[in-house]
Amino acid sequence: MNDHCATCAAFNQLEQMGLTLDDFDRVVALAGNPNTGKSTLFNALTGLKQHTGNWPGKTVTRAEGGFEFNGVRYKLVDLPGTYSLLSASQDEEVARDFILFGQPDCVIVVTDATALERNLNLVLQVLEITDKVVVAVNMMDEARRKGLDVDPRALARDLGVPAVPISARTGEGLSALLRTMAEVIEGQIRTQPRRVHGTPAFQRAVAELAAEIEAAIPGIPNARWVAIRLLDGDERVRQALLNDEFPQLIARQRQADVRFSNKISLEGRQ
Repeated sequence: MNDHCATCAAFNQLEQMGLTLDDFDRVVALAGNPNTGKSTLFNALTGLKQHTGNWPGKTVTRAEGGFEFNGVRYKLVDLPGTYSLLSASQDEEVARDFILFGQPDCVIVVTDATALERNLNLVLQVLEITDKVVVAVNMMDEARRKGLDVDPRALARDLGVPAVPISARTGEGLSALLRTMAEVIEGQIRTQPRRVHGTPAFQRAVAELAAEIEAAIPGIPNARWVAIRLLDGDERVRQALLNDEFPQLIARQRQADVRFSNKISLEGRQ
């Protein structure tokens, strides 16, 4: 387990995003479409160790909680339920910015086993941003009741990241999910996320634009993703570049004078 310090860039950014930073070792984001059982999973993992509020400057609710697994303390951030990360709404923008700039140690994407195809768009978008992903295939009990044949192993093979069958409502598979999450974080499971490659011309354009972005904004996380969004005509990303929002975020990451509380304040907060 790696030691974290108060001046680490990702931790400074977490502070800027409004998280209460107490004693914890890892940060895990919980993403998913609405109605996939994401909140049920969040409650099952964190119990009473929760805190709710709003994301800074937003009307979007932020829920965070804590849990311990195999002696490691995890901060779990429940992102707004969204169908995509294309920032067409505040919810989408919050979820996207946290995965991109908050740089969580792992993202658990919760999917509905009875409607997997509908959920895969978000999964693939998360895979474009980070390698550290685990897909939680939730509602397996409901899928069995409906006679659906769901193959998480085949899904994992196709996506290049682990897919763990669970039922958050009953607790089925939660130990396997946490074990897989820990192994992805520590590098014991190496992921190979499925990503868009496109034509050779598209790949060249992405590589050239990503290099220009990295040169213009040193330290920007995932310049390849930003390049793809620009080529796809993402107006919000274009405005962020024009308004120098990315350099401001990175500068805040590097602030050395951010102070962190050592007090554990999650216990009993509801």
